[in-house]
Amino acid sequence: MAETSTNAQSTPPQGETRRDFLLYATTVMGVAGTALAVWPFIHSMNPAADTLAMATTEVDLTPVAEGQSITVTWRGKPVFVRHRTAAEIEMARSVVVADLRDPAADETRVKKPEWLILVGVCTHLGCIPLGQKPADPRGDFGGWFCPCHGSHYDTSGRVRKGPAPLNLKVPDYTFLTDTSVRIG
Repeated sequence: MAETSTNAQSTPPQGETRRDFLLYATTVMGVAGTALAVWPFIHSMNPAADTLAMATTEVDLTPVAEGQSITVTWRGKPVFVRHRTAAEIEMARSVVVADLRDPAADETRVKKPEWLILVGVCTHLGCIPLGQKPADPRGDFGGWFCPCHGSHYDTSGRVRKGPAPLNLKVPDYTFLTDTSVRIG
């Protein structure tokens, strides 16, 4: 008698099977789920809104009278904004640049001669120099004086005397109008 095989091996179907589809679908869902779970952690590494807000500072120059100085904060540092008088401008431009420790002409440190904008941090040890208030000592050169170690800066923010190795830094700034400036 001929034996019929009920357990006959069948050949697998050609092409993709239902099992392959389920494997692909599970993989796609797993990758998408992992991305959704990881995204909040990646996003938390972006700078905070308050940090981004400190990247630039806009200053209205209208209330600053000639000869007056104000201090604003930019990136957590004091920035000195001085409305220079004609005498201060002349004093800054009459200096022999070759005689300076950190040579820089006044014309390269300002965009408009009457407005001097500097980061108000002494280049010696990071102190904040005096000279912003009318009663403050301004040093031997009419600019700023750092009482910690005796550095003197002129009316262009250039170091003239004392241990400071460099001039006060000039930040990036742009005049938006004649009476408005954006620092940063």
